[in-house]
Amino acid sequence: MKNFQILLAVVLLGGSPLLARAQSASAGTPAAANYVLGPEDQLVIHILDVPDISEKPLRIDPNGDLRLPMIGRIHAAGMSVEQLETELTKRLKAYLQEPDVSVSVAESHSQPVSVLGAVTTAGVKQLEGRKTLVEVLSMAGGLTADAGPTVRIARKLDRGRIPLPEAADDPTGAFSMVDIDVRALLNGLTPDKNILIEPNDLISVPRADLVYVIGEVSKPGPVVLTSGNSISVMEAVSSSGGALRTAATNRVRVLRRVKGQENRTEIEVDLQKIMNGKAKDMALAQGDILVVPDSSGKRMTTRAIEAAIQLGTMIGTYGVIR
Repeated sequence: MKNFQILLAVVLLGGSPLLARAQSASAGTPAAANYVLGPEDQLVIHILDVPDISEKPLRIDPNGDLRLPMIGRIHAAGMSVEQLETELTKRLKAYLQEPDVSVSVAESHSQPVSVLGAVTTAGVKQLEGRKTLVEVLSMAGGLTADAGPTVRIARKLDRGRIPLPEAADDPTGAFSMVDIDVRALLNGLTPDKNILIEPNDLISVPRADLVYVIGEVSKPGPVVLTSGNSISVMEAVSSSGGALRTAATNRVRVLRRVKGQENRTEIEVDLQKIMNGKAKDMALAQGDILVVPDSSGKRMTTRAIEAAIQLGTMIGTYGVIR
């Protein structure tokens, strides 16, 4: 819980990704008390007065076995580091009066978990001991700014069902699955959802539906549609810090993709009239681009705007769309 309390403070502020800089304090060498050895783990074993074994990296083979001079084969998979030390000590008593044995895990390869989707560094991570959901998300660099409101966990049933009442088996009967409100978790509202992650779990963070606000606003960039809801033009502008004094609010444009058409449709919006209560606000749809031009009359093409968004270049000033 110590790590969890630290991570709670790292929230999306000023467009920064959730948990972008948070790192799990328990990352690194696995803790001996918690870590269960498995195939492909690499160990360093030190035995006083036995140079044939000491300090040489040894890898547990795919069958979970470890082969050592004098001792022979030991099925190490499933043992803790402490249990392996005890077993080695027991076997060495045939050769040494008081064996002095220590084991450390140099590299962990037996507890993979896949983290996919809207995280900074997606891919396969090694648990290296007991890790909670928040800690694993931190290991993946945290959520990106376009992360959706939920995180999905899928677990093979041979490792047991996910210990949450809302978890359910998938249609194939092979996995236990659950969707968790990740923002509520990170805000400390549902600490009971911060469950322990098991080896071979699949954690996916879907990307949120977005609209883009560019041009003469304080914070141009993507605006997340939480829980799949729509957002109005006024709400999108407000979420972007409001229109600047240099904005031509009577010449706002919405660029919208239409199925079957190559080019976006351009919809004129008089933001000034909406703000004055003289026109009805307009709902934006997922993927819409809201362009707030400046009053200088500079122009930029729709294609250039789309290219800038795809490159992640949220330019502060756009003029009227041709």
